[in-house]
Amino acid sequence: MVFEFFSDACNLNRITPPWLDFEIVCAPALIYEGCLIYYRLAWHGIPMRWTTSIEQWRPPHQFVDVQLRGPYRLWHHTHTFEARDGGTVMRDKLRYAIPFGALGRLLLGRRVRDDVEDIFNYRSERIWSIFGDTNPSP
Repeated sequence: MVFEFFSDACNLNRITPPWLDFEIVCAPALIYEGCLIYYRLAWHGIPMRWTTSIEQWRPPHQFVDVQLRGPYRLWHHTHTFEARDGGTVMRDKLRYAIPFGALGRLLLGRRVRDDVEDIFNYRSERIWSIFGDTNPSP
């Protein structure tokens, strides 16, 4: 049930913080390996375009999305799903790098890290509200 939710790219709108002004521009009806998803968003008011490719699609256990165009020098996001005790344990592993090397890390590193953490905390809360338990554990 949880993996099926992620199979529909439009559900990303439901778990993305409103402060990102996130919009899916173009996505397939159902995600598949190799598909491209095009987004628009704003980071602290700065409009951006983002294109991701689904690099791996392994229902119902895992998928990986990578940024082809967007604000990061690197974005590699692995989503894993494990059936456990009548539910699903979902894990995210994210590797990202901001642009402009050492200068980018110095000027933007902390803010980007804090924003990424806020985005994933928001996602976790939304996923719990859609699927979950009233008492999520960290």
